[in-house]
Amino acid sequence: MSETTNIKKIADQQRRSFWLKQLHQWHWISSAACLIAMLLFAATGITLNHSAQIEAHPQVSNKQAQLPKDLLAQLTVGQHKDKETLPAPLRTWLDRQLSVSVGEQPGEWSGDELYVALPRPGGDAWLRVDLGNGKVEYEKTDRGWISYFNDLHKGRNAGAAWGWFIDIFAAACLVFCLTGLFLLHLHAGNRPMTWPLVGFGLVVPLVLAIVFIH
Repeated sequence: MSETTNIKKIADQQRRSFWLKQLHQWHWISSAACLIAMLLFAATGITLNHSAQIEAHPQVSNKQAQLPKDLLAQLTVGQHKDKETLPAPLRTWLDRQLSVSVGEQPGEWSGDELYVALPRPGGDAWLRVDLGNGKVEYEKTDRGWISYFNDLHKGRNAGAAWGWFIDIFAAACLVFCLTGLFLLHLHAGNRPMTWPLVGFGLVVPLVLAIVFIH
């Protein structure tokens, strides 16, 4: 064997070793980063697929209170635009009296009523303020922890921070899958069932989608 061939062989081995090291490193980092979330999304994938068979028992709670006259007067003075954020004094009072956090959620203002929809993962809630007599009513519906995690899976009413988390988690999953694919390619020579199994994973959902989904 010529010296040129030996040099080329050594270079190929070094290049293969480099990529193996890099791919293994990114593969385990991405797998560690998305492991817990992947378990959550896999489990909720099953519960979502069988949501019709999983019976929910919503629990409804209701709170009522009377708005102080001075605070009511602040709400009835001037014109409020629809979808306007609630005034800070009202948000503070609601938090203290009813333990209700409204945040920056906009309200629906009408001539005699203020209504705030407070959707949340796994349930729903709303707040109503009668601008005539100051009566406050709050109602919350809780559909249970399965519904809560199902809504997290879909990103439903979970807020911007959770939306960013899902995007970052999805990117980590892509890194995990792509590095796994390249590792399969590097090891496929010693594992003859590699590509048949990969093909099986492609063909089965494709056939199911074409034949059974209409």
